[in-house]
Amino acid sequence: MTSGRSVRRRDLLVLMAGAAAWTTPLHAQKATMPVIGYLCAESPELFASRLKAFHEGLREAGFVEGRNVAIDYQWAEGQYTRLPALAANLVARNVDIVVAPGGAQVALAVKAAVSNNAIVFEMGGDPVQLGVVDSLSRPGGNITGVSSLSVDVSPKRLELMHEMLPVAAKLTVVANPTSPTANSQLQKLRSAAETLGILLQVVNASTEKEFEPIFSGAAEEAGGLVFTSDPYFAFRSRQLAELAMKYRVPAITQSRDFPMAGGLMSYGGDFAQSHRRAGMYAGRILKGEKPSDLPVQLVTKVEFIINMKAAKLLGREFSPSFVSAADEVIE
Repeated sequence: MTSGRSVRRRDLLVLMAGAAAWTTPLHAQKATMPVIGYLCAESPELFASRLKAFHEGLREAGFVEGRNVAIDYQWAEGQYTRLPALAANLVARNVDIVVAPGGAQVALAVKAAVSNNAIVFEMGGDPVQLGVVDSLSRPGGNITGVSSLSVDVSPKRLELMHEMLPVAAKLTVVANPTSPTANSQLQKLRSAAETLGILLQVVNASTEKEFEPIFSGAAEEAGGLVFTSDPYFAFRSRQLAELAMKYRVPAITQSRDFPMAGGLMSYGGDFAQSHRRAGMYAGRILKGEKPSDLPVQLVTKVEFIINMKAAKLLGREFSPSFVSAADEVIE
């Protein structure tokens, strides 16, 4: 068993310093080293652990920011409607490669804006189904990347919550209607609910102000919340965990950030692996490999994280099977 730890303040400051470094010397660096355009839907603070993993992969491929590669960061600060304009801005800045981490919305925005530059995406959904690539083995064109199983395993989160609350006749699923993967996830969740013999209530949330009414409603019904896989939810794990404890609501999300912030449990893809591999792909392309020759990588590792303290605060108890099945137990 291990204890959850937040990103060290020193590491965060280093990452943020790197993320801000392009503002002054980038154009000077462009003359002497290649430039990666890095488009993110969130902020440097929220993306720190993912960015660290990306840098690790980039380093494994032989590139270190400021030494032999520059990175032009564009942050949407949680405003996903800004993604197309920020992607176009990177194209105008003449970067050598565009990295699109953090979900299908980022990848689709970059693909629509970029025609000549190489693209490396990182997401949790099926890039073929979403129209990002032609196939996994032969992505085609100027794009390739990494995908995890976070979207595909949404039904498993429902199963885990049902196991936690076996007498609950109804469970609530929280979906982001703006997500390209929302409909396919809900289809699979409804099918899973039918198999489990439980009623499924679906509520939508695409803004932070919608979170609290959802938790207060779940508290009145004494039910549990199952969040679909979505970057917007993943990067608001601390807020969701605080609301879960405030209203004493059992909840499960895709991201390990949720139980690490005090939430009950999570089940989803290993984001550290997927972002590290995206960094490695970016480095390989900078060395001369073509995106069309690099098959989309699938991160098949799935993490199940539980928080024992959260369970006690909620008046719940994890069964021995839960504890033994968990990849990490936070005391």
